Amino acid sequence: MANPTGIGASVRRREDARFLTGRGTYTDDINRPGQTHAVFVRSPYAHARITGIDAAEAMQAPGVIAVLTGADMEADKVGSLPCGWQIHSKDGSPMKEPPHFPIARDRARYVGDAVAVVIAETREQAKDAAELVMVDYEELPAAVTSLKALEGGAPLVHDDVGGNLCFDWHLGDAAAVDAAFAQAAHVAKLDLVNQRLVPNAMEPRAALGEYDRATGEHTLTTTSQNPHVIRLLMGAFVLGIPEHKLRVVAPDVGGGFGSKIFHYGEEAVVTWAAKKVGRPVKWTAERSESFLTDAHGRDHVSHAELAMDRDGNFLALRVATIANMGAYLSTFAPSIPTYLYATLLAGQYKTPAIYAEVKAVFTNTVPVDAYRGAGRPEACYLIERLVEVAAAETGIDKAELRRRNFVPASAMPYQTPVALQYDTGDFAKNLDIALPLVDYDGFAARKAESARRGKLRGIGFATYIEACGIAPSNVAGALGARAGLYESAEVRFHPTGSVTVFTGSHSHGQGHETTFAQLVSERFGVPIENVEIVHGDTSKIPFGMGTYGSRSLAVGGSAIVKAMDKVERKAKKIAAHMLEAAEADIEVKDGRFVVAGTDKALTIGDIALQAYVPHNFPLDELEPGLDEQAFYDPKNFTYPNGCHVCEVEIDPDTGVVQVVNFAAVDDFGRVINPLIVEGQVHGGLVQGIGQALYENCVYDEDSGQLITGSYMDYCMPRADDVPSFTVRYHEDQPCTHNPLGVKGCGEAGTIGASAAVMNAVVHALSEYGVTHLDMPATPERVWQAIRRHTPAQAAE
Repeated sequence: MANPTGIGASVRRREDARFLTGRGTYTDDINRPGQTHAVFVRSPYAHARITGIDAAEAMQAPGVIAVLTGADMEADKVGSLPCGWQIHSKDGSPMKEPPHFPIARDRARYVGDAVAVVIAETREQAKDAAELVMVDYEELPAAVTSLKALEGGAPLVHDDVGGNLCFDWHLGDAAAVDAAFAQAAHVAKLDLVNQRLVPNAMEPRAALGEYDRATGEHTLTTTSQNPHVIRLLMGAFVLGIPEHKLRVVAPDVGGGFGSKIFHYGEEAVVTWAAKKVGRPVKWTAERSESFLTDAHGRDHVSHAELAMDRDGNFLALRVATIANMGAYLSTFAPSIPTYLYATLLAGQYKTPAIYAEVKAVFTNTVPVDAYRGAGRPEACYLIERLVEVAAAETGIDKAELRRRNFVPASAMPYQTPVALQYDTGDFAKNLDIALPLVDYDGFAARKAESARRGKLRGIGFATYIEACGIAPSNVAGALGARAGLYESAEVRFHPTGSVTVFTGSHSHGQGHETTFAQLVSERFGVPIENVEIVHGDTSKIPFGMGTYGSRSLAVGGSAIVKAMDKVERKAKKIAAHMLEAAEADIEVKDGRFVVAGTDKALTIGDIALQAYVPHNFPLDELEPGLDEQAFYDPKNFTYPNGCHVCEVEIDPDTGVVQVVNFAAVDDFGRVINPLIVEGQVHGGLVQGIGQALYENCVYDEDSGQLITGSYMDYCMPRADDVPSFTVRYHEDQPCTHNPLGVKGCGEAGTIGASAAVMNAVVHALSEYGVTHLDMPATPERVWQAIRRHTPAQAAE
């Protein structure tokens, strides 16, 4: 009988009981005796020289304890925030890496750049005093967009970075691509923008710094997706604190989507300031502050060309992308438009030759870094929009053109021309499942019915593949990573048979406390309620790399499996001793340790008790206890893939786009908890639809002021903006190189959805001659496109 809480069971999330009843413990819920509050003074200019800071009046304000500046940090030898990935340009030169100080010292480089911090008894007092800090600015011209920043004579964001060019990188075989294009029967071309987005986690960022003068120990409690990495970066490179004297705790975290991976200046400031003022220092971002300071996502401008033969077979792909880095290099920023984007441009297709160039540019805007999917949505959007253009221009059915060019399942493992090796995948099967789900054959009739009601109807596809569980460490290191990319776990049985799992992964909404517990329940037959999952505290868990890039189960779960393997091996030895059998005769069956061919068996609880009360124990052969630790470094990425199909209806009079049908067919490898997976897919789809139709981060191109700085200006998708999704997955293509066979599901919806929606929108508008529309397809933008392409007499 299958374990009702084991692998494959749709177990409800255990953690939701506390989240939904307001019993979660988030950073802002935590308060310490004697706690003070920090409020940052931030630059109102996109680019300005700081000529003086007068804090005298602010220091006299009620409750103010200190006003600290970049000069104070410099005096204390505080370093700059490090970048975690090194990229080299085509000519072999290293990327430009200007310093990024937690508080600006001489120049502010984007609106919101911190120039001072006020620490007071209450938050309100700190806010009031922050307005009294007099900062003398000499405003400078700003380089706001990536295209303008590259123009000759553009203002320099950093004086020592000529042309604002961080790096000029490339990947692929340019000569092979040129040769293929020379022989092409048809070339499809497309210019497109993948707009900048603002991550909007439900919980804003927050940080609480503490210092114990008795022990010399620092503690930072923060909203982070990877506390050990923050400890490493902040301790070793910014504050110079030995790791054993620095504890980083990330308690319940209300969403991250990538924006909480990075080491932010505020974390260093409160940790440093806590020692300086001798009291705990707490900072919590307001929502408008989050818009101004959280690392943004996407922001690519690209030109793409696809060469085909007369039958529509893809011959070569050529891509040139300009990626906006913002004012400074965030923690993982250089890896996003390079190794997490260009390497995915092969998509699901057997295109023989690919060449991609990426220019990374500094601008006077918020730093850009990983946001849900991180490079993979940008790659999927580019290639799938281009394929749709190719289908329209060649007259080949869009589904057929894709099927014709898919890498066949029989070709796995498949080496792409851009570095990756896919281990498994049946892309045609995804399409086969999706077509009847959306009644593709019946689309023409539905379009005609829409037309009778005066509406436009379109259908769009997106087939995607992503690379998750970034690894192995030696390969990632060779590509520029400045950290290992393994994961760790400890499985500790207690004498009564309950279990605590310590994981280096971090849960910020993914349901780890349920999914990881299912792994233990499946292996040892332990009731799921007897399994505790501990994460997010560097003083408790082994060194881990946190959660991002859909790595938790593929890498973190595999580390748990490795630790359980060790536990099982020892438990078998104990069972053999207790049952007076040979160790080789002990097998694990339905969660029990059984002597093969007999009815003699022990539960793991029996064994755990013996391990900790070793009165009858061969102590010369076995150590007491049942507690094992493991590290897992994957051999390769995992490759989730799928086919998303979207159908939209557009009101040509208003430009309003309504998503009327959406089907997602995904290959996530083995699925541990279908209920959680479906929830992750739903959330991802909504984020992808949000980018396609609503979200857009806009700066004034002259002043660099953030125009979309609140929910009044930045439109997030809501429940009534999306349909009921049809979600399917198949499990017959498990990952071949991790012990669970899992591939990752957290980003899939976001990666496929934007391209599927925009392909549907353009398809609907094609009868007006529209061949491309940049995201977001807002009513105004759609309406303008219709007006531009409608003959004057028809418009009248």
